[in-house]
Amino acid sequence: MIRKETFQPEMTIHNFEPVLSVSGLCFSYPDKPAVLNNISLEVTAGEKVGIIGPNGAGKTTFFLAISGVLKPTSGVIRLMDKPVISGKFNPEVALVFQNPDDQLFCPSVYDDVAFGPQNIGLPKKEVEARVSQALSTVGGKQFADRPAHHLSEGEKRLVTIAGVLAMRPKLVIYDEPSANLDIRSRRRLIRLLQSSPETILVASHDLELILEVCDRLVLMNRGAIIVDGKPKEIMNNIQLMEAHGQERPHSLIPHPIPHEL
Repeated sequence: MIRKETFQPEMTIHNFEPVLSVSGLCFSYPDKPAVLNNISLEVTAGEKVGIIGPNGAGKTTFFLAISGVLKPTSGVIRLMDKPVISGKFNPEVALVFQNPDDQLFCPSVYDDVAFGPQNIGLPKKEVEARVSQALSTVGGKQFADRPAHHLSEGEKRLVTIAGVLAMRPKLVIYDEPSANLDIRSRRRLIRLLQSSPETILVASHDLELILEVCDRLVLMNRGAIIVDGKPKEIMNNIQLMEAHGQERPHSLIPHPIPHEL
């Protein structure tokens, strides 16, 4: 039996209070109890935290609770030391959905990216500046006048990220961001996440992406945090990974070096 305390994240000194603090979080759907079971987690400014686990582990439900979309059965969620109130919009946190079509609904890419800043009452010039900066950050300025439904999956993903960045949140949550992306789009996404100044949470079955992007890893299963620590240490533990429906990433598997002739 591997205890949760076996792995610990690298100690990094931050001069900030935790961006995210979750304590004793529980959630149940009417037809499915204990989807989240006593989750506690703290994330400090600038951390890039990967969340992995099998389907049904509770990752997306966890994200929806953090974002204020779902009301916890019990527990406390604090963002920037303020309680998250379910149903109340909070510009400090932003969620990038797994399916871009769930997030894009305006006539043009520009309108989609501008939607958030406009709806918090920013002046026109500030909205324009934020849209321009966000699209530049994701490399998507050329999409501004196009309808979102004319874009590829990879291009749509970049637009949804731009829409989130235009709000300038402190915490950005990505749910399966590399799903359905081709190699080039995936590589662009990885570079974007690596350079992101925001604190981020990333849930993904793409374990190689997690290794490249994240400095901390949380493994979830059956609504609970199993272990929290260094990505390579956790993923290199074959017994632990297989016990929770995971495989060690190919890049961590030792490959023999051919002997010179």
